[in-house]
Amino acid sequence: MASTSTIEKAYEIARERYAELGVDADRALERLARVSISLHCWQGDDVGGFERPGGELGGGLAVTGSYPGKARTPDELRRDAETALAQVPGRHRFNLHAIYAETGGARVERDELGPEHFRRWIDWARERGLGLDFNPTFFAHPRAADGFTLSHADEGTRRFWIRHGAACRRIGAAMGKALGTPCIANVWIPDGSKDAPADRRAPRERLAAALDEVFREPLDPKHVLDAVEPKLFGIGSESYVVGSHELYLGYAVRRGKLLCLDSGHFHPTESIADKVSAVLLWLDALLLHVSRGVRWDSDHVVVLSDETRAIAQEVVRGGYLDRVHIGLDFFDASVNRVAAWVVGLRATLQALLLALLEPAELLRRREVEGDLTARLALQEEAKALPACAVWDYACLKGGVPVGAAWLEAVQRYEREVLAGR
Repeated sequence: MASTSTIEKAYEIARERYAELGVDADRALERLARVSISLHCWQGDDVGGFERPGGELGGGLAVTGSYPGKARTPDELRRDAETALAQVPGRHRFNLHAIYAETGGARVERDELGPEHFRRWIDWARERGLGLDFNPTFFAHPRAADGFTLSHADEGTRRFWIRHGAACRRIGAAMGKALGTPCIANVWIPDGSKDAPADRRAPRERLAAALDEVFREPLDPKHVLDAVEPKLFGIGSESYVVGSHELYLGYAVRRGKLLCLDSGHFHPTESIADKVSAVLLWLDALLLHVSRGVRWDSDHVVVLSDETRAIAQEVVRGGYLDRVHIGLDFFDASVNRVAAWVVGLRATLQALLLALLEPAELLRRREVEGDLTARLALQEEAKALPACAVWDYACLKGGVPVGAAWLEAVQRYEREVLAGR
């Protein structure tokens, strides 16, 4: 690893270079330090949860790989998450699913879950200065085996899932109140059809009505924020997804909810970056799930790709950092799970830093002047600016490993902890 003095000298040179283009690197770092990314629990244990260990996922979800050392208990998962977060600058959040409840071995149905079943998660987050986010789990359950939940034609099944969604909102509110930061309670359902349905309308009408019931209880937005998450297709829902982008966009606008845009939930050639400014014309806030689709909704580990950079650019260029909540959503069991968290977190933060270091004012000025040649040339030149030196300095100031040094810490953790599982 480079010495402290080398990192500081490189940053001074980079800061001067950015200043020549009207970019304040110090201010970019200050803004980046206030960004909190929500780290998803399900990467740590392959979306297993603690309700029925070893049960099938269903709902179009599939985790591939068998890398040793996955978390088997809540304490192991928490320890793994702490190790990942220690490799990344900034203060972040942790995102839980309902199946990660701690019930003391008792059988508790999902529509009966309460804040008491997440008390240890809340205490852990408070001790470490983390915020919590939350998700109802509408999959991996006998009542979701046929691929329908909130839009189910059977009223009894539908009402079960309505009660579950409402219970999860109350859990989220308790988390937000206890931690002093709003918990985002995000609703994603797997409902859809493998082949073309005869009736697309009725399930969507049932879903809209069910969502109204889920959200019926007024809860303080200082404690919980409601979000709905669309999807283009999934395994078992290739031809028809009830909760489509258009349905949830309309619902979010009409009902005043957050819309969640997942970068792995759209067509492989469709970027959610372009949707950010369009959606935020009509909504107060937006939830982003940063993932990496490869040919289909495959939730690969986030890397510093063109797509990740484009998403960050649109958030920063539009001045939306205070209106956009960012979380990660991927699960890969073919690599060290803790390392996957670190790669995804660092890549997302790096993308945001690159966007904050972009000479945006200069680019906009050239665009307004109609000098599109200069805009294109400057966009390309900006790609070669010394952002790496700024990122290394951010890690140094944040007290976390610089460069690939974090890998040594994770590999040591693997030898000392994960290998014994």
